[in-house]
Amino acid sequence: MILRDRVAIITGANQGLGEAIARAFAREGAGLVLAARDAALLQTVAEDLPRAAGQKVEWLRADVGEVSDIEAIRDRAIEAFGRVDILVNNAGVYGPIGRFEEVDWVEWCEAIKVNLLGTAAMSRAIVPIMKRQSYGKIINLSGGGATAALPRFTAYAASKAAVVRLTETIAEELASSHIDVNAIAPGALNTRLLDQVLEAGAERTGEDFYQRSLKQREEGGASLELAAELALFLASAESDGITKRLISAVWDDWRQFPSYRERIQQGDVFTLRRIVPQDRGWEFDQ
Repeated sequence: MILRDRVAIITGANQGLGEAIARAFAREGAGLVLAARDAALLQTVAEDLPRAAGQKVEWLRADVGEVSDIEAIRDRAIEAFGRVDILVNNAGVYGPIGRFEEVDWVEWCEAIKVNLLGTAAMSRAIVPIMKRQSYGKIINLSGGGATAALPRFTAYAASKAAVVRLTETIAEELASSHIDVNAIAPGALNTRLLDQVLEAGAERTGEDFYQRSLKQREEGGASLELAAELALFLASAESDGITKRLISAVWDDWRQFPSYRERIQQGDVFTLRRIVPQDRGWEFDQ
């Protein structure tokens, strides 16, 4: 019960990775405030979570793209628990799929609003609470769109890259308040986002991406439970002092991080950085 006496807010908790994280946190004793746009699905998840005697689970329908809804999430947490120790910014969308100049611009901006501004606004609402406590954990969901070009998913890629730099920047601001801020790349998951790709078809997604998505569906994709386990690690005291990192659930040996805490924090591994010629051994003629 490594999260006993801790309170966590999880957005986008009605399905997929958000639901998996909620289940992992519930098993470890956390008090929970769950939020998502689909109230019916969210209620089903909330009522089905494992819980010990006295362990509370609150839920409310909310859209992180709306400031009033974010304030409602914060207020519910304070009303029910009086504190917030962990924030998981999981809510996110792919946005419009297709060539950048052809997709609907309103939908493109809406994806930025949910993925980036929702993450920023939710964090901004909770940071003052964590500062008063002199403790907190903020866990942001990033993805492959942050670390490599993702043609035909421009809103998603741009917003997720921005989430990583937001993570790094506020992590520096909040380090003296003992608030750790990290981002997770969960891997290619078989969730509703994969369904959207397959529904869009090869013409909109691009043939290569579509074929990879078909293969992912057939092979099962990355593990939801592994990504949830990484979120649990970052929410727990075991990861105290590890901050400002983008961590891959699939590719990084994050279970070993506590043994290398100081070394990780002193370097720029697990971060987004510009690659210069010297990094690749290039020398231009003077």
